[in-house]
Amino acid sequence: MTTLIRQAAELQQLIEAGQPANTCQCGIGACRSWESLAEERWPSRQMVEIASLRDPAIEDPTFEEVHPQGTRYDSKDAPIVPGFFPYNRCDVWRCQGCNRHLLRYTEFGGYYVDHRVREIAPTTPILDAPKG
Repeated sequence: MTTLIRQAAELQQLIEAGQPANTCQCGIGACRSWESLAEERWPSRQMVEIASLRDPAIEDPTFEEVHPQGTRYDSKDAPIVPGFFPYNRCDVWRCQGCNRHLLRYTEFGGYYVDHRVREIAPTTPILDAPKG
């Protein structure tokens, strides 16, 4: 059973409990902001799903984003905010080759499916939802 992450502290604790990242050996490359990654490039044999930020009780998660420092969806320093888009649609993966933690979700459009990946770097801000 996958662990459900609802708060920033839970995600931070999960990341800190892992091994420090090594030089990337997984072939995904740098993905400090959201990157499209075709399914055939996803190294599934060395990836382990360790948690989810998708609440199964919420049928239609919000598309509202949180950017308290004026960042955007594609900003490298955009915060991870559980419960808000796109994080509310993500699973957390760990590469067994380089020990990086990655967020992954699938964007669905009218005629396309786009798998997106973002690394959870040590400097990535992880925040709780704003109050009010």
